[in-house]
Amino acid sequence: MTVLILFLLYLGFYGIFNRFFYATAGFYVLFGIYVIVNWLKVKYRSEPVLPTDLLMLTNTKQLLSMVTWKIVILVVVALVVGIAICIFLEKLFSHELMRFNPVIRIIFIILAIFSIAGFYNVNREGSWSNRFMTSLGYSNFTPNISMTAQSNGPLLTFLGNMHVDIMDKPSDYSPQTMKKIVNKYQNVADKINKKRPNNNLDKQTLIYVLSESFSNPSRVPNIKLNEDPTPNINKIKSENTSVLMLSSGYGGGTANMEYMTFTGLAFNQFSKSLQSPYTQLVVKQKHPLNIVNDFENSAAIHPYYSNFYDRDKVYDKFGLQSFRTLDSKGKLALKYKDTSGSSEFVNDESSYKDTLWQVNQVKGGQFISLVTMQNHMPYNMSYPDNQFKATGTATSLLLQAGTYSKGLNITDGATKTFLDKLDAIKKPITVVWYGDHLPGIYDKNSMEKYNVVQHETDYFIYSNKYALEHNYGTKKLNGSTKITDPNGFIPLALKQMKQQVTPYYALLTKVQEDIPAMAKNSVGKSENLYVNSKGKQVTYSELSKKQKQLLHDYKLVQYDLTAGKGYTRANINK
Repeated sequence: MTVLILFLLYLGFYGIFNRFFYATAGFYVLFGIYVIVNWLKVKYRSEPVLPTDLLMLTNTKQLLSMVTWKIVILVVVALVVGIAICIFLEKLFSHELMRFNPVIRIIFIILAIFSIAGFYNVNREGSWSNRFMTSLGYSNFTPNISMTAQSNGPLLTFLGNMHVDIMDKPSDYSPQTMKKIVNKYQNVADKINKKRPNNNLDKQTLIYVLSESFSNPSRVPNIKLNEDPTPNINKIKSENTSVLMLSSGYGGGTANMEYMTFTGLAFNQFSKSLQSPYTQLVVKQKHPLNIVNDFENSAAIHPYYSNFYDRDKVYDKFGLQSFRTLDSKGKLALKYKDTSGSSEFVNDESSYKDTLWQVNQVKGGQFISLVTMQNHMPYNMSYPDNQFKATGTATSLLLQAGTYSKGLNITDGATKTFLDKLDAIKKPITVVWYGDHLPGIYDKNSMEKYNVVQHETDYFIYSNKYALEHNYGTKKLNGSTKITDPNGFIPLALKQMKQQVTPYYALLTKVQEDIPAMAKNSVGKSENLYVNSKGKQVTYSELSKKQKQLLHDYKLVQYDLTAGKGYTRANINK
């Protein structure tokens, strides 16, 4: 199919110019781009460059850093030689070359346009292009787009993501329906608020810590470590609100989990063609509803490049007042940039120090988002005195599994130190700490067999001593916390902080408490992975009538806030 598409594009060039040189040169350029992308896909198959990343032209610095000079030189030389041959043949056989009349040229142009336009709705279930391409073996594996690229090739995957449907419109969506929903959850909020003493969220400090690729390997089937890499975090989890988080990613998808924690919206409820809410949705919105809106002061810290996943644009849309990254300059520059071992990434100790610095910049409350980088792939670097050794059949990369475990161990110590220092600060602080996804190193485990467990990461919610002593925090919440999803962190944090809620947060609270944790499914026919409090996967048909109605309310609000008319926006979060 890829060869056919390239050939049709070649005919399109010929139809436009009616010249062998232009048509063939254009074909060589397209094919050269295809070769580079395919090489990237093969080389980085554990977490490859995604088609959505290729759409982010602002990420050229990161994309180019993944391509060796050798491959660039080889492709450039091939392009130059190919074009030189075109010129030579054009001059040598110019009189004998085909010349087409206007009708044939128009047909070629239409074929070229059709070869691309046919992919406009290819990921919309039921469309003619979806049925046709599916019959030819095309598949769009939304939760792990790298698998889509490996199945279809990067060109078809790229074309399949040209058009984005944000979300299917619920049949009963209307101004009247949305007004009823706001009133309904205003009543729920009134009941919740009678039991909560605090209505001053802006006076507290809420810190989100996304710990890159953090998930204890001890829970992964078919792998054993010679010792536990995270004893401190295990103890923190046992004493505070915690257990497991259901991730919508495996080996990647960090920004999608981050989006859910900011907005409370579920990634699995978006359409298949929306692969990255940050790059395909938020950048087009004016003022997307999110947790940052509830704070007068806010800041973000990410010890990497600011434009990856368009975070520089997204954070501005979210209302974050400052964003500190590796490429920040002047007053926004990171204060600490130390690394561990031979890793190229800033370690967690430095990231926590920058976060503590930010906490102390504001006298009152604020919102802070920290996205770490220490445990990001690849895991072929080394740490001095690495005591961790992995055994088992879960991975062919046992040495890398040991290196990854050492990184978790370093995070473990730095996290305890971070929380100890927060306990010494005389103002109420609550931390939502979570791993975004498992690393993509368990290549020998069957995802069909271990779908749930390989999407479970660690999380905890921690209130410092001052918050506990002044009735601004809870030590350990009970009920509906054994397994949650990233979109459940807003209601859990507000419950932990004893904060009153708006109608929107009341809806999120009910969803978190009464519906199984949800994620974008990785295997099977269903787009949705639902997991109950016992860690068992359940189907939509197994949900109760009450749960289905609640889920429908949730979908209506999500559609209204992202793809709809915004009927609820003015009053659902007040």
